[in-house]
Amino acid sequence: MTDRPPFQTATGTAPLPGGHVLPVLLSAGPPTAAASPRRKKHTGVVLGLLGGAAVIAGLALAQVTANLGYDNALSRYGSTAEATSTTKTQVREEIAGLRAVTGAAEQILAGGNQPIAVPEEVQAGLASALADGTTAASEADAVVATEIAGVGTKPGWFWELLGATSELEQRRHDLDVLSDELAVASAETADTQEAVVESGLAVINAAGAAAPAFEAAHLSARNEAVIALRDAAAEAIAATMVDDSAATAYVSLQDAAARVVATEGEELAEKSGPLLNARLEIEAFARSLAPGVLLDFDWSPVVSGAGYNGSMGGYTTWWWGESGRATIELSNSVAEQWPSTRSKALVAHEVGHAISVKCQSMYDSSTQDSIEKWATAWAISMGYTDDANGVWAYGYPPQNYIDAAAGCR
Repeated sequence: MTDRPPFQTATGTAPLPGGHVLPVLLSAGPPTAAASPRRKKHTGVVLGLLGGAAVIAGLALAQVTANLGYDNALSRYGSTAEATSTTKTQVREEIAGLRAVTGAAEQILAGGNQPIAVPEEVQAGLASALADGTTAASEADAVVATEIAGVGTKPGWFWELLGATSELEQRRHDLDVLSDELAVASAETADTQEAVVESGLAVINAAGAAAPAFEAAHLSARNEAVIALRDAAAEAIAATMVDDSAATAYVSLQDAAARVVATEGEELAEKSGPLLNARLEIEAFARSLAPGVLLDFDWSPVVSGAGYNGSMGGYTTWWWGESGRATIELSNSVAEQWPSTRSKALVAHEVGHAISVKCQSMYDSSTQDSIEKWATAWAISMGYTDDANGVWAYGYPPQNYIDAAAGCR
């Protein structure tokens, strides 16, 4: 068979008819790598993921920040609310104290019988202070009545927390304002209370100080009324606070003064008649002999069996346990014979019994004879030598009694 030359092509040897297409090169070298298809880029997805993560992180940060801000605001609000609540309690107590004082002042200024006059300007000062105190208490009540708002459930989302935080801050500001108002109310309460106390004490003490002059103007009042007046005056003068106790002392003082007036009227009514002036002169004379001793006087037609046919009778009762108090009974004849030396001598004898409450230790009071000798000696020591001084009835006293009696004044 004749070989035919291979069929040439532009790219290589053409295959023989019926043959196989073989590679142009047959060698042990590596084949030429085929071109790989290009991969798609994922930049958009990454950016999206990163953006989402940033949003989530931002939201988380906002949530945490909002939580912390709310907690901080809540803590500050709680502290302010607690302090304000404490101040409210304090002011409430101060209001109660002021109302107690104004209540006592109202009792002092209450209308009714007030025989012991207090200077008008002093009364007016208390009335003005009382009005101011009443107003201050009412205004302070309105401030204290302001409620401190409670805090509800903590919100969940940060936007809710932000709103709640702003609300807490506003409430805390409101509490600061309330605290300032409470401070003002407290100061006004204290100032007006002090003014009521000062002016109230001025009224009470003025009435107490006026009691001695009032007593002196009502000499015919009974001892029990005068003693009650003195006791009430002492309590009034000792008052250092305007409270129920002080108000009671003041009212008691005025009541005692009214009793002094009433008993004096009763006594003068009993002594009325043609002998009234003589009786009052004798009573004044007896008091002048025993200053500091409270003397009551009773008048009767007959005393100790004497009183008629020119006779005179007297009888004295005194109280050892109540120094300064005695009751002298005299027959009408003493007034009828006034101002004779006999009347004066008898009265001096009776005053000698009365004044013995001041000189109990100076003589023997264990027997009636000794008691009568003492009264006689005292009258003699005072210069009343008429035998109506007790000498006629009881005999002349020992000189040592006269000497001792001279020291009893």
